[in-house]
Amino acid sequence: MKGRSMFKQTKTILFFVFNFIICFQLCFSIPEEAHSKGFVYLNEVDPTIIVSLRYATNENFVGKPVDGYKKPVAIMTKRAAEALKKVQDRVKKDGYSLVVYDAYRPQQAVDHFVRWSEDVNDQLKKTQYYPRVNKADVFDLGYVAKRSGHSRGSTVDLSLIKDSKSLHEIKERNRKLLDGYTVKILDDGTIDMGSSFDLFDAASHYENNLIKDKFKKLRTYLKNVMEEFGFKGVTEEWWHFTLKNEPFPADKDDSYFNFVVE
Repeated sequence: MKGRSMFKQTKTILFFVFNFIICFQLCFSIPEEAHSKGFVYLNEVDPTIIVSLRYATNENFVGKPVDGYKKPVAIMTKRAAEALKKVQDRVKKDGYSLVVYDAYRPQQAVDHFVRWSEDVNDQLKKTQYYPRVNKADVFDLGYVAKRSGHSRGSTVDLSLIKDSKSLHEIKERNRKLLDGYTVKILDDGTIDMGSSFDLFDAASHYENNLIKDKFKKLRTYLKNVMEEFGFKGVTEEWWHFTLKNEPFPADKDDSYFNFVVE
């Protein structure tokens, strides 16, 4: 009887283990298309990098979860993720950690941005994200692309946080720029870079005359470390970087993907 009881217990344990494995694979596995192309979850490569995937939440310039973002997880090509791990190791030595706001972005999300830009009646997040920009112009101004480098899987939007600090709920505060105009700082606990992530304004350009030198120095630090490990930035957004040696080049149609983030 004792042996039979132990057998039943073993079968029960194995049943739960088997179902846990199946559930884990179904709930947390990258789509087969992505896996076969060499995409990984960023936390598989470096679990110390903080992920705050804004487009999976209401806190973004659209004001609601964006199409294609089903879970707040960062997906990247393995090559880009491994390069980002080197960046993390480097900034850790200086007392910082990376905070990733966006990584791989499906084309359906880009299409959502296009529809958003065409709806002139929707001004829900204007004050926080595009206070002096016409939303219909965000593509022409270079803040959003109709064919995004993010969809190739080796582009990342990020900032820094003190290694001893944690992210917290966003607190809005005013910042008077050097031209006298006031914008919103969306304080989430990250380092103050002079303007917040996804602020569509000249103040977010890498080079501008609207922010103080202390913010420019922090942006330069981030840019230099990213470049040291193979990334390149853009002029319009201090937070945006693409791996130079990306596996899916921009000039090929099949380099852009549309699988969901989940």
